[in-house]
Amino acid sequence: MDVAGRTSIRGRVIRALGLICFVLAAAGFTYSQSSPLPADPHRTPKITQLFEQERWADVVREVQTFSGRDADLDYYEGSALAHLDRWQDAERVLRTGSRLAPGDKRFPIELAGIAFKQKRLPAAAAWLRRGQRIDPTDRYATDFLGTIYFLEGNLEAALKYWNPIGKPQIEFVQPDASLRIRPVLLDRALAFSPASQLHRAQLLTSLARLEGLEVFTVSRLRLAARPDGNFDVILNLQERNGLGNNIWEALLSTFSGVAYQTIYPAYFNLAGSAINVTSLVRWDAQKRRLQGSLSGPLHQNPKWRYRVGLDLRNENWDIRDSFTGPAPVEAALNLRREEASAEITSFNSGRWGWSTGVEFSHRDYRSVVPGSGLAPWLLLSGSQLKQLASIHYDLLRLPERRLTVTTSASSELGRIWSQPAHAFARLRGSAAAHWLPKSDGDDYETQMRVRGGGIAGDVPFDELYMLGMERDNDLWMRAHIGTRDGRKGSAPLGRRYFLANSEIDKNLYSNGLITLKLGPFLDSGKITDPSGALGAPKWLWDAGLQAKLRVLGVAVVLVYGKDLRMGNNAYYFTMRR
Repeated sequence: MDVAGRTSIRGRVIRALGLICFVLAAAGFTYSQSSPLPADPHRTPKITQLFEQERWADVVREVQTFSGRDADLDYYEGSALAHLDRWQDAERVLRTGSRLAPGDKRFPIELAGIAFKQKRLPAAAAWLRRGQRIDPTDRYATDFLGTIYFLEGNLEAALKYWNPIGKPQIEFVQPDASLRIRPVLLDRALAFSPASQLHRAQLLTSLARLEGLEVFTVSRLRLAARPDGNFDVILNLQERNGLGNNIWEALLSTFSGVAYQTIYPAYFNLAGSAINVTSLVRWDAQKRRLQGSLSGPLHQNPKWRYRVGLDLRNENWDIRDSFTGPAPVEAALNLRREEASAEITSFNSGRWGWSTGVEFSHRDYRSVVPGSGLAPWLLLSGSQLKQLASIHYDLLRLPERRLTVTTSASSELGRIWSQPAHAFARLRGSAAAHWLPKSDGDDYETQMRVRGGGIAGDVPFDELYMLGMERDNDLWMRAHIGTRDGRKGSAPLGRRYFLANSEIDKNLYSNGLITLKLGPFLDSGKITDPSGALGAPKWLWDAGLQAKLRVLGVAVVLVYGKDLRMGNNAYYFTMRR
């Protein structure tokens, strides 16, 4: 039995080894039949010579005589076919070569050239980015990629790729139309000078400071090519002057809010100094307001801007659970508040900036019905001094993807001399993403923003956060209206909040003077308060449609929102400059 067992085992081992040898031999045969034969090294120099002589048809004929193919032959044939304007055949051959040699940068660069010839600029840019990943030091691909973004009007992306190779060199800087602003202000707002290289950081800083002058409704910079290979910088600036550039613009800007008993008198660019006077006058009996501000560049330097303001309010509040349906008044009051403020903003660079300021105010409450919605420690009256600070920073900029992510933080430290005195701190933070999915234009513009904040210490009632649509509030839940019967208080109030807003805008119509956009939105928020009487017990979810109409620099925003938790419908509109 022992000898017979060993014989049986030996036989099984021999049969297994034989099977393995057969499988390996079959695999080798299959590989030898399916793998391409190497190109004939004795005939490759002839193809190279024909290629260098630009005899494209001869190159194609010569390559097609080969019984075997490799990546080099695909490159020669594909490039020759491209020069013969046989775009589809060239792309097919070059794609085959790219699969054979995925690490060869010649294929994506040549495919980019084919897409460029066919005016498919986004496809050309995609192929060039692939080539750059293979060899980031390739100067030709870098220059080509920058040129494509320049042709698409994406100047920031063009500079991202041109700057490492010493481009673009600019000769002159000039506006495309006459401007009233003082030349010294315009010159100081630009972080670059003629007869030098234009850098991406200089472009961003210049745009931030031009916008910070607050007299340009449009501020763009574009390059105009010169015959010598250099460029001129053209300033495309649309200026606001006085009450408006014409009678219709002045009337629309001033009386755009008359439907809700508000007007916005303003005067821009006083004597070309970029000094602006803006104001708001509201005669609504439930929420009267008079607000005005004076702002301008500090010491005629656009890097800094000062602002002083005055804000007077007389408002009636009814604290309710909802803006519609059965929602009894839980508390009521009349708030009178007077405020004076001063602030300095720094446009340090195109990627970050900061501001600091001080605010002095006084408040008192009348006709108070505390009910269950107002704790006694919220009704702090008297004089208040508050220090303000904020900072913002562009966390991510991908100009070739037209994507920007911006972060910001702000703090308010205050003390109110009530009986007794109280101190408090309000902290806020946010992150916002802005994406333009198409290579040019703003169709399907997508925005997402996440914000959060909290309050420490005892604060007056009007310093609480509110989640809802109200023209004096910037924390919008677009199916929660902050007023009912004209009185504030129907949106959730509290000391801590989280809010996420997202929206997409589709261009429906534009003729240069009128622009109409429409798109969906989704809001989610949570607001709480230690008192338990305020805030919202659950997460809030709102969805709906938003239309934006812009006429002569004034935007009309129309909102339809659906409260996904309660089922309420909200309709709202407001005007923005």
